[in-house]
Amino acid sequence: MVRSLSTSSLAAGAAPVVLRVVIGLVMAAHGWQKLTMMGPANFGSDMLAGLGIPAPVAFGYLVTVTELIGGLLLIVGLLTRLATLPLIVILAVATIAVKLDIGLIAGAGAPMPGAELDLTLIAGLVAVLLLGPGRPSLDHLLGIERDVLAEEPAPA
Repeated sequence: MVRSLSTSSLAAGAAPVVLRVVIGLVMAAHGWQKLTMMGPANFGSDMLAGLGIPAPVAFGYLVTVTELIGGLLLIVGLLTRLATLPLIVILAVATIAVKLDIGLIAGAGAPMPGAELDLTLIAGLVAVLLLGPGRPSLDHLLGIERDVLAEEPAPA
């Protein structure tokens, strides 16, 4: 078997890297915003309590830390597949609890955007979960993920 690095396989190999880094930046930014602008306790007591989430302050901290740390893990590609799972759960709960009444795209005068960003992030996270971190990543460097290249039969 000969390992090939065709243009299409290089582009396909870049896809999970682009996804995980961009989604990681978005998630880390959301966590950082909760941490520095409003504080996790205020996020919990103001936003989550109003949604009827039990133990809202505790969940405020949990969501903030998960978004921040999960986003940073995605950016560097460390424990990538594991990092996607709690982020998917947080986004799914947010979509159901907050965005279900607003819809996919919010109408004029809606209090916040619709579910389009949340659903896009979930789709990207599922893709990263299925594809792995891509290269470069700390997962590859540390041997957590194996290098997967397209194997083609040797020319006759």
